[in-house]
Amino acid sequence: MKRILLAEDDLQIARLVKFKLEREGFAVECVEDGETALQRVRQEPFDLVLLDVMIPGRDGFTVLSELRADPKYCDLPIVMLTARATERDLRAGASATDYIVKPFDPAYLVEPVRAILGE
Repeated sequence: MKRILLAEDDLQIARLVKFKLEREGFAVECVEDGETALQRVRQEPFDLVLLDVMIPGRDGFTVLSELRADPKYCDLPIVMLTARATERDLRAGASATDYIVKPFDPAYLVEPVRAILGE
């Protein structure tokens, strides 16, 4: 079973995404801030990270940059989930595997996740 880490501080969105992906056969762990996301990635193997930009502590762009700078995690699939979609934001998230703008239908998320994970 593929493991996904979801870093999202909006509990309603986190619950919806977790529910939808778990129904599709993925194991999903949720965290609410950037520091915890980094800790969990470094503690446990995940197949994919879903990362909100506006999370407490280290924001999603900082987490993305730190993971991309580490040779151990530079190829880890990371999908940004954010309401921030300016050209500047898109450039800041350019090293992400995918960039999905909120609001989105949680069902829409399944297709890119499956494609990224080769499912």
